[in-house]
Amino acid sequence: MKERIFEGIAASPGFVVGKIYLFDLDDTAITPREITVKEVGLEIARFEDALIETRKELLKIRQDLADRAGRKVSDFFDAHLLVVEDRTLIAEVVKEIGEKKLNAEYIFQEVIEEYTRAFLQIKDDYIKERLSDIQDVARRVLHNLTGKKRADLASLDDEVVVIAHDLAPSDTALMHKENVIGFATDIGGRTSHTAIMARSLAIPAVVGLRDISATVHNGDPVVVDGSTGRVIIFPSRTTLARINREKLDLARFESKLKELRHFPAETTDGFRVTLAANIEMPEDIPAVIAHGGEGVGLYRTEYFYLNRLDIPDEEEQFQAYNQVAMNLKPASVIIRTLDLGGDKFNSALDIPREINPFMGWRAIRFCLERQDIFKAQLRAILRASSQKNVKVMFPMISGFTELERVLKIWEDTKNDLKREGIPFYPDMEVGIMIEVPAAVVVADTLARMVDFFSIGTNDLIQYTLAVDRVNEKIAYLYDPFNPAVLKFIHQVIDIGHKNNIWVGMCGEMAGDILSVPILLGLGLDEFSVSPVMIPEVKKVITSLRLADVRKLAHTVLRYRSADKIRKESIKLLSSIDPTLLKWEENKL
Repeated sequence: MKERIFEGIAASPGFVVGKIYLFDLDDTAITPREITVKEVGLEIARFEDALIETRKELLKIRQDLADRAGRKVSDFFDAHLLVVEDRTLIAEVVKEIGEKKLNAEYIFQEVIEEYTRAFLQIKDDYIKERLSDIQDVARRVLHNLTGKKRADLASLDDEVVVIAHDLAPSDTALMHKENVIGFATDIGGRTSHTAIMARSLAIPAVVGLRDISATVHNGDPVVVDGSTGRVIIFPSRTTLARINREKLDLARFESKLKELRHFPAETTDGFRVTLAANIEMPEDIPAVIAHGGEGVGLYRTEYFYLNRLDIPDEEEQFQAYNQVAMNLKPASVIIRTLDLGGDKFNSALDIPREINPFMGWRAIRFCLERQDIFKAQLRAILRASSQKNVKVMFPMISGFTELERVLKIWEDTKNDLKREGIPFYPDMEVGIMIEVPAAVVVADTLARMVDFFSIGTNDLIQYTLAVDRVNEKIAYLYDPFNPAVLKFIHQVIDIGHKNNIWVGMCGEMAGDILSVPILLGLGLDEFSVSPVMIPEVKKVITSLRLADVRKLAHTVLRYRSADKIRKESIKLLSSIDPTLLKWEENKL
């Protein structure tokens, strides 16, 4: 057979060669069945049992994914769990069963179809993206109602490359790398939950291939190149030889990265920075240590609050914070206070669903209103500070008055502990996240009130450029190399240093290989990245000279084009060590 090449979107890097396994979501065809008045209660009970069984399945998937890829990825299933717990949806199905006297699965499918039509009318890509979560859960409920066995990617016996029109997030979560060595889909984008999970599970993937699932067959030989977005059916000998060479090169490159684990993040001329990790749970600590992280630059505490019906108390939080601090001692652990809202919710806290949640009642704004919850967390953090390596930082600070209120609560909490005779470290460092443009403008005022800044680029970029970072239609505008973004970062670092405080960064930009030389040249003191990114970032830092990156930063600050800035970074890295860019080509 002649080689065929399909071009799609690079979703998760890596190369795999294997045999195709065609996967169908297998939507169940449902027909109406009339029931008697006496059977209404039985149908409602069947429906409720199906919801309970579906919830069990989702929780099991969530826990399995957390064990393999971390809490940040598994928390995608919060939205799924909210569907099976949606009282409005459940009440509507129960009412319709009683009124129409039809079987539960038919009524449930009708209600879901109404929800689908409503969602498709909403002109908001983020809301529309949640439609896939609803449809994924609906399939599970229908399978549990009908007793029909659902196709399962967890039970495959052989190594395969999965090809499908689409993959639901729960299907991706069930994949095991030992059996599903790669996948490709007709639809989807790089920012979809399925693509993000593929990257976290280190499964090479390509999405957005349009019609590949309709033109291939089970058992066809295939190459998935998740670095370039290519899928090759019936690859030629020449293609296979090239892929094998590149796989060997990648393996050698990754082996060299592992050798850097015990070395400091230091330039060739002796300038040292801190290279820390972003974590969600105490269970992430082994990954920090294994990849050579120098402590934790961002401990996202909101994950305690997600996917539960209660609120974690002071003691539960203290035990978790204390465990992390003890295990990483003497390396520092920076605990960020609660950052709920935006895209993270807990039903017990009654945080309203807002039209524009990222600019709404979230993070420090929520904490200032719910001081009972805020103080319980501050007490837990202060108690853990007895390890003497804990620092605290507050998210989404926008100005002087807000920070003044926060620090007043902080001091009051310390005084409460003193009166109660509870030990804590009184001199622990206090910092804030710079992620709102207003905070950049008044950074000189804020710098006099804290011990450090940590730049949260994910939000800073979207707020600065007015770009919803989950909206694929305007994703091209979300660019960390935008001159406005770099000038803001430069301003924050410069003001921080003039006020004798250190400045770190915990957003995705800190782990972007092309950003690292510029950030280093701007004087960033700490890089905090996902644990798996630590070796690669360290490799870049240890390959550079301080004089070169300072010159680069000085040069690009004068440029008006993001593309020109990016090319300057590529030019520098290429001149020092071309292998630094070899595995980043798909991002350029």
